[in-house]
Amino acid sequence: MAIVQAKTISFHSHHHPQLLPSSPTASTSSFVHGQLKSPASKNRRKCLRISCTYEDDYLIDAPVSEGDGFSFFGGKYSDGSSPADEWFKQGKIVKAVTVSGSGETAKDPIFGLDLGSASQADEIFRWFCVESGNADNHTVLLIHGFPSQAYSYRKVLPVLSKNYHAIAFDWLGFGFSEKPQPGYGFDYTLDEYVASLESFVNEIANDKVSLVVQGYFSPVVVKYASKHKDKLKDLILLNPPLTAKHANLPSTLSIFSNFLLGEIFSQDPLRASDKALTSCGPYQMKEDDAMVYRSPYLSSGSSGFALTAISRGMKKQLKQYVEEMRTILMDKSWKIPTTVCWGQRDRWLNNDGVEDFCNDSNHELIELPMAGHHVQEDSGEELGKVISEIFRKRRLIG
Repeated sequence: MAIVQAKTISFHSHHHPQLLPSSPTASTSSFVHGQLKSPASKNRRKCLRISCTYEDDYLIDAPVSEGDGFSFFGGKYSDGSSPADEWFKQGKIVKAVTVSGSGETAKDPIFGLDLGSASQADEIFRWFCVESGNADNHTVLLIHGFPSQAYSYRKVLPVLSKNYHAIAFDWLGFGFSEKPQPGYGFDYTLDEYVASLESFVNEIANDKVSLVVQGYFSPVVVKYASKHKDKLKDLILLNPPLTAKHANLPSTLSIFSNFLLGEIFSQDPLRASDKALTSCGPYQMKEDDAMVYRSPYLSSGSSGFALTAISRGMKKQLKQYVEEMRTILMDKSWKIPTTVCWGQRDRWLNNDGVEDFCNDSNHELIELPMAGHHVQEDSGEELGKVISEIFRKRRLIG
């Protein structure tokens, strides 16, 4: 395998970190310029470790002024324009996936009362997405995990938009996309998500796309990719569930799958949004960001019912989907260039076995020590530069 020397790059956040390949003698307290290299093994790719160095000490559960990540820090509400309103203004609605079902009025699962318009599906589902960059450039689709929103990629979008057409979207049931009541056109099974992704991609892109997907939706995207290899140019997985131990949801999420208790807890914005996100990484979340993530749960009960449904779908099918993903990515016939980016401060998914899997499957591994489960949230700008460098190297090789 040829070695391609990439240009030196620096990754900056408000702490001005820089990323570099780590070595046993590398300093962790000074700034060092690093270089990204393609693996130099004939048969297997070795993982690329990226270390971040900071002027200040790294703070677990840091104060709000210190981090980009997650932790609720109080609430404030006003009648004026909210951060969620500002984010919504940046996006657009795309219609994809024809609604199936009886056409009956959706009712809530507890009391059987008619639900509001947010839970009633029209003929075609509405997806919210934010795009950035020249539409004539290659399209990079940014796919959030469970539970999250397209908003998590807000710092990745401007970085990728310099050279690519970047699109971040909300899955059905999340963010500002439609949230049909289960049983009335969409049941939130993983199989349905695979089919819906096909419809959405076909609607927004005529040519090949690159996919970046985070967390528990990775097996869904890999299954889609296995059926549409001719549609993909690259695949990047951010903290995907790769091992058998990863195939179970953490208790913070699985609680929403419980009978009745799931319906009750999912209607609490702080439990459904804030707590569901805080337990997976090391940082605290700024209040303005927390308001965007809470907004769907504050505006309609449909968000909570969707959360319960997808939790139950994950609980039933995640193990099967993780096994299928491993089989697909290990198959020697898999030719789509694939990279795993791993935030090492993930509190949900342990990284034991991740490097072995990447070596055995011949996929590149890039580790980001300062990020948690939601890599794009914790290290958005850095991740954008990592993704750009991955694409740049592949274009040189190809």
